Amino acid sequence: MRILLVYPIFPKTFWSYEKILELVDRKVLLPPLGLVTVAAILPQEWEFKLVDRNIRPATEAEWAWADIVILSAMIVQKQDLLDQIQEAKKRGKLVAVGGPYPTSVPHEVENVGADFLILDEGEITLPMFIEAIQRGETSGTFRATEKPDVTSTPIPRFDLLELDAYDMMSVQFSRGCPFQCEFCDIIVLYGRKPRTKTPAQLLAELDCLYELGWRRGVFMVDDNFIGNKRNVKLLLKELKVWMAEHKYPFRFDTEASIDLAQDSEMLELMVESGFSAVFLGIETPDEDSLQMTKKFQNTRSSLTEAVETIIKAGLRPMAGFIIGFDGEKAGAGDRIVRFAEQAAIPSTTFAMLQALPNTALWHRLKKEGRLRENQDGNINQTTLMNFLPTRPLEELAREYIEAFCTLYDPVQYLDRTYRCFLMMGLPTWKAPAKMPEWVVVKALLIVIWRQGIKRETRWKFWHHLFSILKRNPGVIEHYISACAHNEHFLEYRQIVRDQIESQLAEYLAQGAETPYVLVKEKAEEKAEAVVS
Repeated sequence: MRILLVYPIFPKTFWSYEKILELVDRKVLLPPLGLVTVAAILPQEWEFKLVDRNIRPATEAEWAWADIVILSAMIVQKQDLLDQIQEAKKRGKLVAVGGPYPTSVPHEVENVGADFLILDEGEITLPMFIEAIQRGETSGTFRATEKPDVTSTPIPRFDLLELDAYDMMSVQFSRGCPFQCEFCDIIVLYGRKPRTKTPAQLLAELDCLYELGWRRGVFMVDDNFIGNKRNVKLLLKELKVWMAEHKYPFRFDTEASIDLAQDSEMLELMVESGFSAVFLGIETPDEDSLQMTKKFQNTRSSLTEAVETIIKAGLRPMAGFIIGFDGEKAGAGDRIVRFAEQAAIPSTTFAMLQALPNTALWHRLKKEGRLRENQDGNINQTTLMNFLPTRPLEELAREYIEAFCTLYDPVQYLDRTYRCFLMMGLPTWKAPAKMPEWVVVKALLIVIWRQGIKRETRWKFWHHLFSILKRNPGVIEHYISACAHNEHFLEYRQIVRDQIESQLAEYLAQGAETPYVLVKEKAEEKAEAVVS
């Protein structure tokens, strides 16, 4: 059986980093971990080819070679996923789809011709698919009624990837999150009981990457790496030893809840194991909004102090912020900007709230009649809200645009990055010195030319660079890498402005700009009139 694995295109997002990747001659930030895991679960006597469309399209020879085409996608990849299903069907191929987006809204992929729907988690549903294929079936939907034990998950088929095209590799230790944030689809897809692999499993995956010659960053893609703290600490204690034995070949980034700051042992273990950055779901500094969306873990201590603790431990914080919660007061965008400045968080994913399919928020808004028609919602920063908020959508959108552009003003970004790295702690280990690759040297020279000579950032750039060299020289490589991110945000903030303004103009042209509160009042008045 010949299997063509196809990964759809991501639109430009916060995470696409095109301008940064261009500096180092790479195409994509991260590989399709889900698809290479699927390839590992399927019978190994089958033949596999993988095409990541973020690198290149499939060739006609690859389409012709395949017996079955398998696709996986997240919601932001929706359009290209649907297009590729149709392309495969035009060529008479059997098509199987899975992943977060098809699992959430299976009817949409079914409507464009997908033959097999391999939904939920593949450790359970892929064996069902294999049995169907072996019986000669040409269609089917496979769902799970339970969550799999991920200790049985095999090592992903990293060998199928075009490794040179990626800036980082991906591995996963756990699935699920113990919290109950109303807007989050992770707990819908993977549950609130975090399930982890064994330390030996994860280290075997790192061994595989090491043997393939990988020597760059590795993203631990867990949606909350510290969800199961006991098991994570067991992993980190072994990972720390593995990294030392292999002379620190990787640096790790991951995602974690803000309560990481309250666990000094966890922070120390992460830094000593080679972690350099962590994405934090902060969402908003407004405690009322945090309570409203049931993100209670962010209300138990000072968010600013928590971020400072994480920085001083030796981790660069990235933060997720959201605008548009129910009951939110005007000026939320400005408050987010002030918080990011105060906490010295260099980069933030700032977006308008979306009601993702089947989340608690989606169900509540659907019941209240507030979902906008034909608006799926996704987590891209260039997407207008897909529901009617409790204050005018126009007000929210304009506030969001100005706050986003202020956050990524190139001078302010450099200032925040400087203040962050000035107080950043250092691990006790030190990787062996080695000659930098020419592509890295070239990227450094381009950053120096653009930010240190060509642009208005020139005075800040040199002042901050020499100050870091004098006051905290151990972070200099990491610091310059963070400065390089400015290249992406400089362009991306204009993309956000243009696309949100375009969607807003279309929305207003439909005469739809009425605050939800007024809509509700009118509905209640109408209901009372009917009764009387």
